[in-house]
Amino acid sequence: MHRLWYLIGVLLVLAGLVHLGVFVVDGGPWEGAVSWRKPFTFGVSFGLSVLTLTWVSQFVRIRARPLWVGAFAIASTVEVALITLQAWRGVPSHFNMETAVDAAIARTLAAGGGVLVAVAIAMTVAAFRAGAGLAPSMRLAVRAGFATLLAAMVFGAVMIARGIVEVISGDQQLAYTVAVTLKPAHAVFMHGVLLMPALAWLLARTPYAEAQRLRLVRLATWTYVVFAAAVSALALAGVTLVSPSTASMLCAGAISGLAIGVLALGRLKRLRPAGVHPQ
Repeated sequence: MHRLWYLIGVLLVLAGLVHLGVFVVDGGPWEGAVSWRKPFTFGVSFGLSVLTLTWVSQFVRIRARPLWVGAFAIASTVEVALITLQAWRGVPSHFNMETAVDAAIARTLAAGGGVLVAVAIAMTVAAFRAGAGLAPSMRLAVRAGFATLLAAMVFGAVMIARGIVEVISGDQQLAYTVAVTLKPAHAVFMHGVLLMPALAWLLARTPYAEAQRLRLVRLATWTYVVFAAAVSALALAGVTLVSPSTASMLCAGAISGLAIGVLALGRLKRLRPAGVHPQ
């Protein structure tokens, strides 16, 4: 079953990349409620999320794990499919109540978001239960990763809720405006569930002792959380320090840079002759 979820994740990423090509050929605005950016970013982001959850779920003790991962994969596929459909129709996807079809799609997207939040909550709770068989560094990475994923989902839910309130009030354009202010906060927390466990996995393949690996994962976790919290606080205050995509790239770059440095140091440590110590 896991192979199916991995396949879905890969297909979603490929669908996103295809729409990046469509944007290059067709042009049009990058930002806004109607743009090729949406099927591109949602396809890649949801694809990575499905791949990540399928992999990281093996470190979590939860009943009916394939069903939880499957629910996340199916909901992600529906989200990407409907957002892509609306992009090709040339109309907004979220908060669009112009026609009966648009309203049904918007409500389905909101319901799909609810499924994603439910899965994130269940996985986060399971990750914080006492579990055997995991190294402390990986346990910390998994817990931090799911906690940040849940934070991303909460920001996403708040974005949808604020937008729906404005739509009900009769101002659909304002719905897009109030929702977009929280995009950086939503984006910056989204892929910590991949970055942190990936770092712990890489560290486990270096000659560092577990105590050293735990310290490095703890350092990376606090670095990630402090940066993400700063971006989120500014977003809540209405200040967009960086775009959502830039925020995600900075986080990924920071953790990746740390991982590369750790692997390089580990390699040097492995090559250093026994008994030789740095001056």
